Amino acid sequence: MATRLGAARLVLPALNARTLCRRCHHVPLRTFTTSSPSHIAKPFVPPASLETHDIEEGLDDSEFLPQRARQRPPTPTFYTTRSDYYEVIGGLQDAIQSTRATLKALHLHPLPKFALDALPPAHPAWADRTDMGAELNVTLSAGMYRQLVLSLKELELYQRIAKTAGITELQEYLGELMGSFESTKQVEARERRILKQAMVGKRATLDMYGRSYTLGRRKTSTARVWMIKVQNKGEESKVAEDESATTYVSTLLSPSVKVPSPSTTSILVNAAPISEYFPLPADREAVLRPLKLAGLLGAYNVFALVRGGGTSGQSGALALAISRACVAHVPEVDPILRKANLMKRDPRMVERKKTGLAKARKAYAWVKR
Repeated sequence: MATRLGAARLVLPALNARTLCRRCHHVPLRTFTTSSPSHIAKPFVPPASLETHDIEEGLDDSEFLPQRARQRPPTPTFYTTRSDYYEVIGGLQDAIQSTRATLKALHLHPLPKFALDALPPAHPAWADRTDMGAELNVTLSAGMYRQLVLSLKELELYQRIAKTAGITELQEYLGELMGSFESTKQVEARERRILKQAMVGKRATLDMYGRSYTLGRRKTSTARVWMIKVQNKGEESKVAEDESATTYVSTLLSPSVKVPSPSTTSILVNAAPISEYFPLPADREAVLRPLKLAGLLGAYNVFALVRGGGTSGQSGALALAISRACVAHVPEVDPILRKANLMKRDPRMVERKKTGLAKARKAYAWVKR
């Protein structure tokens, strides 16, 4: 064993030396020079004879001409994958910064919380992600669209501040800037929504004849109501000024004088009396309930036109229209009717029928086999 180890130790150094000699045999000798033989220094030529020397020698002077300046990209976002999108984002950020600086100079930014709450409500009409991406020639992701909308919301807040403060130029500038990001359908829906909100808290007015016109809805039914005060015959006749007191007293005591009968009112629904149009007592009570609570039953004539739905929906729509008409004639009954929930539309709608059921919730009888 020891003899084998010794032989191995003797052989390994010999192999290593032999390998090193073989490798060194193929390494060529390296020459060290200070300059490449192919590089030849150019002779000095005086400036006066430079053009003649170039022509004689046939040298190309293009390397001595000034190089054309490198053309810069038109925008800083030129090398991004979505240059149009980032250019729009940069423009919105610049508009935000300039508007913010203007409002700060006018001491309108930042506003306290109570001042922000007092601003008019926002009515956004932004285009959806597909339409906005088509406008920008970019496929917008959810995050990119969210970033755009956040910038637009900030500009809209500044526009509402400028509108409240009466800064017309800034308001018009921001309106034109945000108009390119709005959809036509959304703008029309916004106008209808604003008009509807303006009509919610607006009371009906009386025309030249003392009539009120109101509208009520319930489910799919619509009711239009005209209401006018009853004119008593006793109020129309007046006592002559030259009539003596004795003659007036004797006239009242004479049996030929007719006592004025109490006023009678009529409630016509589609040119029919209410008792004929609504045969169910519950529907008639729903229609007359606002007049009873307000204490105006028998004081006004009611003419109504109802369309759509069934008897319950039409009676509810008619009751809402009559409640609004009562408030138009006698504003003092508004708290009473509002407390009875007669001034708000019933938001409940008919529940749709489900597949596999007889009606909305009614199920067929279960059969075992």
